[in-house]
Amino acid sequence: MTTVSDYLRRARRAGVSWPLPVGMSDDLLEARLFVPPSPLPAEQRPVPDWACVHRELRRPDVTLTLLWEEYRAQAPEGYGYSWFCDLYREWAGRLKPTMRQTHVAGDKLFVDFAGRTVDIVAGPTGAVRRAAIFVAVLGASSYTYAEAVWTQALPDWIGAHARTFTYLGGCPRLVVPDNLKSGITKACFYEPQVQRTYADMLRHYGVAPLPARPVKPRDKAKVEVGVQVIQRWILARLRNQVFHSLEQLNTAIRALLDELNDRMMRHLGVTRRQLFEQLDKPALRSLPVEPYVYAEWKRCRVGLDYHVEVDKHLYSVPYTLLRQEVEARVSTTTVEIFHRGKRVATHLRSPGRGPTTVTEHMPSSHRRYKDWTVERIQRDAASIGPASVALVGAILAGKPHPEQGFRAAVGILRLARGYGPERLEAACERALAIGARSYTSVHSILRNNLDRVVTGPAAEAPVLHHANIRGSRYYH
Repeated sequence: MTTVSDYLRRARRAGVSWPLPVGMSDDLLEARLFVPPSPLPAEQRPVPDWACVHRELRRPDVTLTLLWEEYRAQAPEGYGYSWFCDLYREWAGRLKPTMRQTHVAGDKLFVDFAGRTVDIVAGPTGAVRRAAIFVAVLGASSYTYAEAVWTQALPDWIGAHARTFTYLGGCPRLVVPDNLKSGITKACFYEPQVQRTYADMLRHYGVAPLPARPVKPRDKAKVEVGVQVIQRWILARLRNQVFHSLEQLNTAIRALLDELNDRMMRHLGVTRRQLFEQLDKPALRSLPVEPYVYAEWKRCRVGLDYHVEVDKHLYSVPYTLLRQEVEARVSTTTVEIFHRGKRVATHLRSPGRGPTTVTEHMPSSHRRYKDWTVERIQRDAASIGPASVALVGAILAGKPHPEQGFRAAVGILRLARGYGPERLEAACERALAIGARSYTSVHSILRNNLDRVVTGPAAEAPVLHHANIRGSRYYH
């Protein structure tokens, strides 16, 4: 196959196709395919622009074979393919070892924190707080971004990534982080575990994480060099300045960062910004329409009351998930709850301690009691009559907690459905008269039609005369 490929390449370069032109002999075909080497000495042959070759190799699908063919098309007396490849490798070998890797345009963004920190002095108190320096470097162009953040914790780590993508104006295909705990929960040579919030943020931007292998600094050599450049070009220049806020420090960093990206790179003869405009920028993916909203993930277990606890507040989930393990995605405004990757509940985040319950999450036996309140019960009783209001009020007042009388009161009011409001009002009046204070008593009055018995003042008894009756005069 190697020989066949070689012949096909020679035919393509010589402009020969099948079928062969009429009159082309074997000798002429051989002369076309096997061009004799140039008689020019090596030092007189056209020398390729090796820096340009090196840059072009970073473009997707560009190979040394293609670049050599383009070179020979412009310089027929130039080097042969093998000599061309050997000379390029010799030139590339004189670069720094970390630059020998071939990085495809728009492919990888390397991120890390610098080893040095910068002191920020609080104005009124003079207290000193150290700021960490986040650094990101694109693989193909070495275009660099840096900013100061308060910590290396997850919120600052996530925020720095989002601002980096905004600075670049697009997203790479991969992000290569170090095994920082904020990004990688478990460093592993074969299957590293990415922190859930970090993975969620990268997924929003359409970027995949590719953590560096443990104890393999060359995997992130770009950012290692970038950190060194930031420390020498920016932090060293700021060493004698006093900063009183994070914003003030980042303003100074941004000014020097622009100078760094516009500075000529000695080995390649171009600036980082020029390479970025030529290579990485056209290959970056577009930013998402909606900005990323920071959210943390928390594992929870559903309680017997079909609620999960997030920051000392209870949020409901469907009652069918009792005792199941779920995941809560908590942002500044919302709490989303997922079960096996499917979202089962969404709530507005509440700072209070009371529960937040959605009616649809409750079993049917619980829904009917959800909206009971003292005010509503008294309002429903007033629609029947004053006796109903008085009886319901007596039932609620007779309990240590009004909620304990809800069922009895609601049960009495619902008797109006079967007996009518007039009969219920009469039954409540009779219950008040005999001192009954229960649903059972009112229901019994209605069932036995006692509400229809007219009760008036007792008739005066007749005067009895008998020899054995002493009469009122006996005691005087």
